[in-house]
Amino acid sequence: MEGWANISQVKEKITQGSAEEVTISYLKRIKKSRINAYTTVWEGAAEKAREIDEQGHNGPLAGIPIAIKDNISTKGISTTCSSKILQGYVPPYDAHVIERLKDAGAIILGKTNMDEFAMGTSTESSCYGPTLNPWDMERVSGGSSGGSAAAVAAGEAPIALGSDTGGSVRCPAAFCGVVGLKPTYGTISRYGLISYASSLEQIGPLATCVADIAALMDVIGGYDARDSTSVKTETVYKDALVDNVSDLKIGVPAEYFGAGIDPAVESAVWDAIQLFEELGASWEQVSLPHTPYALAACYIIAMSEASSNLARFDGTRYGYRKEGENWHVMASRTRAEGFGAEVKRRILLGTYALSAGYHDKYYLKALRVRTLVKRDFDLALKEFDCLMTPTMPVPAFKLGEKVDDPLALYLADVNTVPINLAGVPSISLPCGYTDGLPIGLQIIGKHFDEATVLRAAYSFEQNTEHHTRRPVEVV
Repeated sequence: MEGWANISQVKEKITQGSAEEVTISYLKRIKKSRINAYTTVWEGAAEKAREIDEQGHNGPLAGIPIAIKDNISTKGISTTCSSKILQGYVPPYDAHVIERLKDAGAIILGKTNMDEFAMGTSTESSCYGPTLNPWDMERVSGGSSGGSAAAVAAGEAPIALGSDTGGSVRCPAAFCGVVGLKPTYGTISRYGLISYASSLEQIGPLATCVADIAALMDVIGGYDARDSTSVKTETVYKDALVDNVSDLKIGVPAEYFGAGIDPAVESAVWDAIQLFEELGASWEQVSLPHTPYALAACYIIAMSEASSNLARFDGTRYGYRKEGENWHVMASRTRAEGFGAEVKRRILLGTYALSAGYHDKYYLKALRVRTLVKRDFDLALKEFDCLMTPTMPVPAFKLGEKVDDPLALYLADVNTVPINLAGVPSISLPCGYTDGLPIGLQIIGKHFDEATVLRAAYSFEQNTEHHTRRPVEVV
């Protein structure tokens, strides 16, 4: 079996053979891979697939293999956030999304590589080393969900889960030429997601096509009483898969184009917007005036929340421990050796932003900017059904190109972080290529209106062939 397949194709292979055969074929492909997409491959995957065969393939995802980002709790399977400080940690419980996937019959292949504690744009800060881009193994896969996106792109999983705090699903989706959705905040339970910045992050699906995104959302979406931010919704996402945009009003934010954007990226996105017009949609330019301040505000908020969330990692209860004569020495040594450079940087900056004398100057001001950014989206989306922008301003950059320049890495997120501040849904899907590298189109919708976002993305996909292209052979 070829690795690159969507859910329908995998189901057909299961019908022709068995879920066990399909799972083993993915495990063999992962074993031969050179891209370093996985941190852990689950040894029980084939046995679980055999159980699914014996039970008769019940459930919407029965026998379908899936890759899970290494910051989502999986009972009995190592979960490390790609950090030395969580080495050896095996959760005693499943995240809400994992419970839903198991109930649907999905087979967990393993945990995927990521930027340490989801802090990054390139999956280069992982303690396991970087994940390589299947389209060009001298380039990054994007981050922080780089392992999940690369696994799907390389045919090492048909579907995957990631998490998105400032673009961490959409960035690698764009760089790896797959589809990735950041849902409305509250749509998917964060129970079992190891926290980085709680008010910004959402679990999101990655797949080879929009239909598989909808299929995953129908399984993992929904209310969970264990998550205080979870919202009750009754959307049937597969119903949004309609090839019709004749009534669609599209806003094109001027602030997302111009300086800093690669000309090939800008051209591909405008070509996509032109296609929507040919399909009957209308578009106008719109202004989101507070966009220039969103990046700084998002990073201040994220780092501040990280400095609080990561205080729990001290070597006392789980993970890596460096012994010391008392708790203070032990915790200090553990954190010094257990956390990587980028995590330390963000904890320090977050602690500084929250400290006496600077709390009002940085953190509270960032919260005020967040309100203004959200207001920009609310006003624009009253006038338009959705907004369209480039996902990333540039195609995938080379390994090591920005790793020593944190500010350059942060600036790469300029088109994705405003969406997390506003809490609205956003999808990235392939809309073109430059020098053999994928380009992502970002479609942004109203709160809890994933249906319009999915309809627009599905219509574009049905009228183009960008999603059918495959990366270079990687095994």
